[in-house]
Amino acid sequence: MLTNSHMTTILPVVQVDRARKFYEDKLGLQPEGSHADGSFWMRTSDGGTVALIPRPDRKAAEYTALSFEVGNLEGEIRDLEGRGVTFEDYDMPGLKTVNHIFRAEDEQCAWFTDTEGNILCLHEELRTH
Repeated sequence: MLTNSHMTTILPVVQVDRARKFYEDKLGLQPEGSHADGSFWMRTSDGGTVALIPRPDRKAAEYTALSFEVGNLEGEIRDLEGRGVTFEDYDMPGLKTVNHIFRAEDEQCAWFTDTEGNILCLHEELRTH
């Protein structure tokens, strides 16, 4: 079974060095190193892995490619904005953000893009256990 398997998110990027700088400097991911396929791997402190793989001719996805689970969404937004990250705002049926945050009964989310156009999300569960 895959229940105990480590998962890696593979993100297509136009320029690996530009994307790597964003993920290291803006998001704080730790560099792991290059692989033979030209990808560059990074880690979060809890062991999550992101592989930035070069795809110069790729088309940007219209959906969230990667979501970070956080414990304090508003604090993370302030921190990332202080590092130069720009958050998106949406106003469409079923998805309206206020001050960059979409709130539902049991969760809240905020979205931003990396330098390559990948849509990233900060996600906070609001359920109490």
